[in-house]
Amino acid sequence: MDRAGLIEAVGRKTAGDGEVPAEQIGRVVDALFGTVAEAGVIADALKAGRAVTLVGFGSFHDVGGEASLRPGKALNEFIHDQAG
Repeated sequence: MDRAGLIEAVGRKTAGDGEVPAEQIGRVVDALFGTVAEAGVIADALKAGRAVTLVGFGSFHDVGGEASLRPGKALNEFIHDQAG
């Protein structure tokens, strides 16, 4: 899934309470993950030596100078059709 697909999918997931404009979703995606021109908050935190943890999804860490995602239990269970 590319950026446009992510924005569209988030829009579908949030449509229940009224439509969230794609432009606003795009700004949030860019703020989290960054753009070519500017790092996002996840990258900023990793560069500062902090981890970013999203309960159930996983955590982003700096492992030997490389960004790494450690999937959370809920994400692993969902991917492997084990979600309760």
